[in-house]
Amino acid sequence: MTLIASWLFAVLGVVLLMSFDATAADYQRVILALLLSVPIPLVLARLLGSGSLFGRVQSLIVRFAGVRTPPAGAAALDSALRSSLQRGNGLVAAGALQFAALASGSLEIWFALRLFGQPVGFATALILESMIQAFRHVAFMVPASLGVQETVLVVFGHILGVGAESAIAVSLVKRLREVTYGVASLVSWQWMEGRRLRAPAHNQS
Repeated sequence: MTLIASWLFAVLGVVLLMSFDATAADYQRVILALLLSVPIPLVLARLLGSGSLFGRVQSLIVRFAGVRTPPAGAAALDSALRSSLQRGNGLVAAGALQFAALASGSLEIWFALRLFGQPVGFATALILESMIQAFRHVAFMVPASLGVQETVLVVFGHILGVGAESAIAVSLVKRLREVTYGVASLVSWQWMEGRRLRAPAHNQS
């Protein structure tokens, strides 16, 4: 659902981009990339619908890696997957929430640019956020998408009339938010692990 929601969000961003005064050369590569990525959600939906996704993955592992894994585990996962796919309303709700979560990131860009004295409309912020998410998913092999996010903001910000300095500043705001959330998660994890390790010693005393 995350993949499908991300793809639809990217499509929305391209459609809005086409409504601006950008030339065809500005977004034709993005359109081409989206067209080439169409088979990905279609193939994924086909594999999920077949109900044997994990069984096929297991057979590939056995064939190429020679690693023997318990067949019951893959069968149980496939059974749980088939059960989940029968919950149509739940899947639609989950996808809608994923899409809304992606779109909410546009508010961060919109608010940051207003603070930096370069206010833009929400549609512009949504385009920038959709392009960031699209290219981050494509460049998933780049750790933390370092450089990818900044390049996307500068390139598409230029198309939409956002200065390079403001685009870099927005990227720093987004990085700061990611680091803040990450540090909070690490601290809470360490606190929970510390409590778990101290519990046996306390019980023994």
